[in-house]
Amino acid sequence: MSPTPLLETVGLTRTFPGVRALDGVDFRLFPGEIHTLMGQNGAGKSTLINVLTGVHEPEAGEIRLAGQPVRFATPQEAEAAGIQTLYQEVNLCPNLSVAENIFAGRQPRKRGLIDWKTIHRRAAEALAGLNLSLDVTQSLDTYPIAMQQMVAIARAVSVDARILILDEPTSSLDEGEVARLFGVLRKLKASGIAILFVTHFLEQTYAISDRITVMRNGEREGEYLAADLPVQTLVARMVGVSHADERLTHGDAPPREPGTPEAHAQDAAARTGEPYLAAEGIARRGVLNALDLEVRPGQILGLAGLLGSGRTETARLLFGAERADAGAVRIHGKTVKLASPRDAVRHGMAYCPEDRKKEGIVADLSIRENIVLALQARRGWWRMIGRARQRELANAYIAQLGIKARDAEQPIGLLSGGNQQKVLLARWLATEPRLLILDEPTRGIDVAAKFEIMDRVRALCAKGLGILFISSEISEVVRVSDRIAVLRDRRKVAELSGEARSEREVYGLIAGDRK
Repeated sequence: MSPTPLLETVGLTRTFPGVRALDGVDFRLFPGEIHTLMGQNGAGKSTLINVLTGVHEPEAGEIRLAGQPVRFATPQEAEAAGIQTLYQEVNLCPNLSVAENIFAGRQPRKRGLIDWKTIHRRAAEALAGLNLSLDVTQSLDTYPIAMQQMVAIARAVSVDARILILDEPTSSLDEGEVARLFGVLRKLKASGIAILFVTHFLEQTYAISDRITVMRNGEREGEYLAADLPVQTLVARMVGVSHADERLTHGDAPPREPGTPEAHAQDAAARTGEPYLAAEGIARRGVLNALDLEVRPGQILGLAGLLGSGRTETARLLFGAERADAGAVRIHGKTVKLASPRDAVRHGMAYCPEDRKKEGIVADLSIRENIVLALQARRGWWRMIGRARQRELANAYIAQLGIKARDAEQPIGLLSGGNQQKVLLARWLATEPRLLILDEPTRGIDVAAKFEIMDRVRALCAKGLGILFISSEISEVVRVSDRIAVLRDRRKVAELSGEARSEREVYGLIAGDRK
């Protein structure tokens, strides 16, 4: 490895309104290495990439390319300097041929006309350099996503890229496709290209990385040789658990906060009863490996895992927001088809999504209008809920959930995050569900609101509601759940109940040092 970084940042800082996305970040990328960037959601990984590639300008600090200070005003300037970026979604033209995509915007010409023979030959040569053989005259969309990723890499290499940045390139690939991609990356590494790899998958990180930089809360937590960084320590650095190295292997986890007596009674009853929902072998290619789950009345089933482990994907498959390729879902023992969220709602399911701003609230509508949305959709727009009934429902849930607002006509966009989350909870409770899926219901809200919302969730569970609870805060999952399914790299690796529900055990399973 060269003693001089090919790409380096010193004290890089970037803020957005109310958020310090990068705070004095130092980063190094050397020629002929694969360097993986790790961190939870909001750690600053995407912002760092955007600053490196000219999407955003830094407010402080310096970027150096081959030891020389540089500043890219646009992505085109970064590309001209030899930095090529491949994103999770393939940014090519699917209606054009493979060859046209590789040489788009720089087609060789002969006598003023595009030289197709040369384009096809050179495109085939570019792919052959990656040990790939494709019909370059075929439309790109005739090939699977994995091959489209390879074409994007071939394009980057053909323009003499010195640095290749791959942002979540494996999120839609199966194991065989990932292995093939990694073979290509190793070949590029051997040729001297510097590769910055961003992923959430622990196994992939250790399969491909020479070095790892961990980011947390906009800061660089540390830079490590992959061979010198145990997976338990990596997990601890990412989530910021104090003294987690020792706790994952030797220490005692804090005791689980006891639930209500009613919840314990329901828990005992649910252990002998029929599950409300049972998923058997549900899977989606490139998204989630075959997984079994049971959600029982009066219980909270927690899903624990790092970002990218398959938590939200599981929720979306169960709710019909995405189609499963395999497996079956049974409700009260009967196999059902959940082809859409409408089907899920019809079977008594409700889903509060992770991103309440984009997928939850309708900011310009009132609290009343937001609360009745799901119920009205289930009834159909030809059976309108009268204004008086809407106000009655809204006022009842404002009181029941302690929503702090002037009145039911206040726009939801003017409420705090915690109160917006309560309105979303009210929206689904109005449909009288039997199973409630909560994906990060306490993200971005203050501590008091977190405990208040979860206390109310536990009270609903005590009345017989089955809950699937997802949170990136492992302590929260342990505190509220009766059982915990632990996910790692798109697989369910264990299920914990009883005394086994502990932060130590969950972190150990996530890190892969528990069986």
